[in-house]
Amino acid sequence: MLSRPQDGLRSGPPDISATPVDPPHGRWLVLACVFLALVFDGVELGLMPVASLSVAQSLLGTGYTPQLGAEWFAWLTASLMLGAAVGGIVFGALGDSKGRATAMAWSILFYSAFAGLGGFVQSMNQLLILRFLVGLGVGGVWPNGVSLASEFWPSASKPRVSGILGAAINLGILGLSQVARIHPITPGSWRWLFLWCAAPTLLGLFVARRLPESPRWLASKMAPESGSNAAGSARIDRRTLAIAILLGSIPLVGAWAASKWMIPWADAVASSTMPGYKATAQGYWAFGACLGGFFGAIVAGRLGPRLSYAFFGLLATAFTSGLFLGTRPLEAAFLPMVFVQGLAATLFFGWLPLNLPPMFATASRATGTGIAYNVGRFVTAFGVLGSSLLVRQFAGDYAAIGAAASLVYALGIGAAWLYPASHFESARVLRQENPE
Repeated sequence: MLSRPQDGLRSGPPDISATPVDPPHGRWLVLACVFLALVFDGVELGLMPVASLSVAQSLLGTGYTPQLGAEWFAWLTASLMLGAAVGGIVFGALGDSKGRATAMAWSILFYSAFAGLGGFVQSMNQLLILRFLVGLGVGGVWPNGVSLASEFWPSASKPRVSGILGAAINLGILGLSQVARIHPITPGSWRWLFLWCAAPTLLGLFVARRLPESPRWLASKMAPESGSNAAGSARIDRRTLAIAILLGSIPLVGAWAASKWMIPWADAVASSTMPGYKATAQGYWAFGACLGGFFGAIVAGRLGPRLSYAFFGLLATAFTSGLFLGTRPLEAAFLPMVFVQGLAATLFFGWLPLNLPPMFATASRATGTGIAYNVGRFVTAFGVLGSSLLVRQFAGDYAAIGAAASLVYALGIGAAWLYPASHFESARVLRQENPE
């Protein structure tokens, strides 16, 4: 039977003697809530690529130019990434001190509330601030949700669970693209989409009231009282953290500095004749990305963390540069290449929930994964701003920008071999404990 806190949001670990958790029931509820939280995370991540040019045209009026629209897309993306980086670190630490479920609830409430307020903005600067605040919540969901699921599902089914979570964000992007395809986002009609993004508030309240806390986290918090030395296990090895940051950064920088330019590129080429084409392109990408996120974990479970990461880096480099150099929006090959690139570039996001958590002890897992995943977002923010400079350098040539930025994926081929050999066994044990 699941426990239910009596007075609002939980502020600390409950008394485990008074709040028994039914593990089989609890693990499915946890998986469902983490999955939905990441789906709505994906909606927020996919919002500006599909809506930014229309929003800029509406708010800038006669001052809008295609180049200015591209620059605002980069700034809005960077603002979200900076917010996500801060939020991932802050809410990750909160997850280790107050509980994964509590921190995840606050994260969901943050991104829902501030996304909804975006429907009332009157200037691009107001939206810039709100996207940073949305990012705080977006960043907080991943480390707490993945840590919670990892600790509730420490079994042989772990690659499948990681694959489901790896696909969730991109499933949100896919759902958003279909909504935008049916109801095109235009300069005269976009505020409704931001208001709709406030709906996950209900999920945040449910998580706060009903989601069970991780038994492993509860045990780590009770350990000092029983005389064990939990403080030592909470320390994070600096070298391990640095490697985790590098491995978490490459997919994120690649996704936002390179991959995401395909959507505004499609919008710029086709908006005058086919306003729904950008949503169609995002749909093809997101469908491929859902498959990539799922099968990335399966392949990583078979090949191991090093070989799979290097293989993913090779595929992402080849198909991203091939997309931008070998085709163009409205050409017959464009949408199939978008699908393939989405699949190849997001294989990493099945790898990450499977192989990052085992690098850190339970007492510091949300903090460690939060730093590792979200420091990458700091790098991403500056990478996106750097790619915005390429907008001027290449005179708004999205193909040249995307092709140049795609080289970041090639770094993954070498970085893969830094994954610590000492964690191969811990990753295997974490997947095989408590087999079903």
